[in-house]
Amino acid sequence: MGKPAKYIGILVLGCMTSSFSYGDDLLSILQIALENDPTLRQAKASYRENRESMIQSRSALLPSVGIGGSTSRLTSGPTDSIYTNVTDPISGETLFTQVANDHSFRPGLNNHGWGMNLNQSVLNLARWYTFQSAKARDKAAAVNLAAQEQDLIMRVATAYFDVLRAIDMLDTNVQEEEAALRSLDQTRQREEVGLVAITDVFDSQAAYDLARNTTFLQQDLLQSRYEALEAITGQAHPSIDVLREDFPIVQVDGSLADWEREAENSSLAIAAAEYNLEASRKNLKARKSDHLPTIDFSGGWNHNVTAPIVSQGIQIGGGAFDRTSLALNLSIPIYSGGATRSRRRAAEYNVISSQESLNFTERQLTQNIRNAYRRVNTDVLVIGQRQQSITSAQSALDATELGAEVGTRNIVEVLRARENLYRALRQYADARYNYVVDSLILRQVAGILTPQDIIDLNEWLQL
Repeated sequence: MGKPAKYIGILVLGCMTSSFSYGDDLLSILQIALENDPTLRQAKASYRENRESMIQSRSALLPSVGIGGSTSRLTSGPTDSIYTNVTDPISGETLFTQVANDHSFRPGLNNHGWGMNLNQSVLNLARWYTFQSAKARDKAAAVNLAAQEQDLIMRVATAYFDVLRAIDMLDTNVQEEEAALRSLDQTRQREEVGLVAITDVFDSQAAYDLARNTTFLQQDLLQSRYEALEAITGQAHPSIDVLREDFPIVQVDGSLADWEREAENSSLAIAAAEYNLEASRKNLKARKSDHLPTIDFSGGWNHNVTAPIVSQGIQIGGGAFDRTSLALNLSIPIYSGGATRSRRRAAEYNVISSQESLNFTERQLTQNIRNAYRRVNTDVLVIGQRQQSITSAQSALDATELGAEVGTRNIVEVLRARENLYRALRQYADARYNYVVDSLILRQVAGILTPQDIIDLNEWLQL
């Protein structure tokens, strides 16, 4: 398939940003997250663990060589008298008679030896296909790691723009609170000279209290957003760069069909599912091969040195000698209590499961890419509408305030018009951040989200 090579591109980010000092822009925060995020570090450790499993599987196909040696010394202590049954030639009686009386020490016997042995699998299809299955799973693990890296990009970007979103919401609420306070002061002054009723003061007071309460809630929300970003990087970011007002809002480049084709070719989820299916099929071949004969080669060489044995003045054995052995071992499985067939059936079910997982992933990808594509284009339309809403709400507020001054409008209408304006401002800011995040999600679903996307986006941030 050849896909994983392009999935490690995010790791280049460290080199691309090595010349930057840590700051509070999106790019530098992502760099910190790459080094400190526990989820990604856990994913990297899991990938390396899985790779070791593949190496272990490969070792079953390679020769094994060993060296061994031994040394021993045998020393006998003093011997006791030796008795045996002797038949008297005259009387014919059997007598238990002493025949030796040796209480001397026998000399020690030294024996030494060392050798080498080699074992090599010659024909074992089960081991071969097991190794092929492990290789496919290693590729799937590499793709999953790349998916985790893309997920980190999205988590950092989402947390970053959630902070900006909360900042804008708080700023807007503070402005609304200040406007409500000015309105309250003006209404009190007008009520004191009899221009408005006391009920207008109550309405203005209620509007100010509500705005004040909302400010408290937005301050708490902003703090929680900062803490969410800190949880990813392990560092606090009390001040971050904001999105420029001239950030371009454009429709998705390319048709939906183009993005569907791109997703089919580049989706990490699809690649991982395909590799898992390949691994399952190789494992099934391995389990089918469990029924086949295996051939192993073994060889050895040994060098031994033994001390001679002296018996009744005669030297027996002793000296040095070499021994070499070569062998081909054939093993034919016949019956294993049904375990072999059971493992084969389990492997067949695993292939079915992996195939269905791939089918589900393909269907889910189609749905996700269509939803992401529509969301981005909808965001563009919504932002345009929100801009118009601000203009309309501002005009309505100006007209209502003017009407209130001449007595044709009341304070309730003014408060409602002001509420509409600040709601439009909040919705516009929210829509802009939705567009940024949804654009990244579209690229993530398609499998083409890279550090370059963050580098490009970072250019539109400023202090």
